[in-house]
Amino acid sequence: MVIAPGHAVEWRVQAVTAYGAEGSEGEAGGGVPGSLNQEYHFGACGGGGPRLRTDSFAGAFEIRGPLDRRALEAALLHCVRRHEALRCTFREAAGGGLVVDVAAPEDVKLAVYDRGVVGSEVEARAYVERFLGATDTRRGPWFVMGAMVRERSTTVHFACDHLVTDGMSMVIVLDEIAAAYEAFAGGHQPALPAVGGFLDHAGAERRRAEAVGADARGLEHWRGFIERNGGPFPKFPLDLGIEPGAGGPAVNATVTLLDPGGADALEARCREAGGGVAAGVLAAVGVSLRREGGPDVYRALVPVGTRGRGRHARTTGWLVNLVPVEFPVPAGAGFAQTLAAAGDASTRMIRGGRTPFVTVLRLLAPEHYARPWPHAVNFCSYMDVRDAPGTARNDDRQSAVYTSIPATNGLFLWLHRTPEGLHLNTVHVDTPEASRTRSSLVRTLAGTLESMAYWGVL
Repeated sequence: MVIAPGHAVEWRVQAVTAYGAEGSEGEAGGGVPGSLNQEYHFGACGGGGPRLRTDSFAGAFEIRGPLDRRALEAALLHCVRRHEALRCTFREAAGGGLVVDVAAPEDVKLAVYDRGVVGSEVEARAYVERFLGATDTRRGPWFVMGAMVRERSTTVHFACDHLVTDGMSMVIVLDEIAAAYEAFAGGHQPALPAVGGFLDHAGAERRRAEAVGADARGLEHWRGFIERNGGPFPKFPLDLGIEPGAGGPAVNATVTLLDPGGADALEARCREAGGGVAAGVLAAVGVSLRREGGPDVYRALVPVGTRGRGRHARTTGWLVNLVPVEFPVPAGAGFAQTLAAAGDASTRMIRGGRTPFVTVLRLLAPEHYARPWPHAVNFCSYMDVRDAPGTARNDDRQSAVYTSIPATNGLFLWLHRTPEGLHLNTVHVDTPEASRTRSSLVRTLAGTLESMAYWGVL
């Protein structure tokens, strides 16, 4: 995240729950269970000592002209009150596990912190690094908001701990804060569609998961994958220069792989061959890894959204499941053949991946439950955000969403399509070997996608 210097102001959520004010010592008891993802993540982050993870998502957009601070504060508070996940506080249960306390909308307010003038680009970079590191999975805060105010423009920025959000949620939050600001600055109330509660969604997921046993037919896909892979976590197949179980500081980077015309051409080629862009992207990643020295069978974990198109379509929270994908990428296979294999694997992945990943671990690999990932995992995400809330106004608002992972033991790939093209965000452990691996893989992936898009070949 790059923010020009200005006068820095921050806001944090103050939520009064039945347990007490956020950060206070209250009586034990009360609260509700969080989602399965939250329970797993909270446990994997450890407790009582230094923070092991502070993964977060962030967003920013520009306001042109002098800031209406009253309207901005009203917009921030409107967003927090509207979304249940942003009104939650988290604590460890007496017997272990996670307890969530939810504040009523009327019991939420914002605390303001004036950070003073940030006078240079160097100071601005340091400020942003501190801001992105302010969230804390175990102790909070879980959502921080800020503005860099200048005479003729203001950058509104925010960061949310991964415990309470996913990438699409940050797109939603950005759009709603910007839309609410425009409404309040214009003297009227925001007109936003109804939104479902995150904890309702989490509770329904938990009830479905509790009905699943280790011998359930719905786990056949996972059982086969675990047997062939040697465990639930497929290893990243290229050299990263780290020992098993080790990790280190992370490097976050983003690059554009295809411009809008190239992304459209890729879609056309995939459709002509009977597939979709998501399968095409997976095929390109699998082939590129093999060309870089990886295996001729691509195995990875892939996140899929669970919010659907109904009442939770604009819900903020962690509404994602992890599912396994597996298909052959042998040398000599053509574009249509590899695309079809990726498409078939994606179909099997979706049909066999309805059980939450956390439940799969508990039932089939309990040694990994509520523990950090054991090694560098082959992970790939693809998301088309062209129809996401507010995307049509990205240029006008100069809006952007970021992933912030300060430490890792692997190399992760997030591909996303916007009106500006197909982009890749990578996070990798900061070693010379990982940097070389990332650079070479990105070049190969870009070339593979261009060959697919413009010539229909691998």
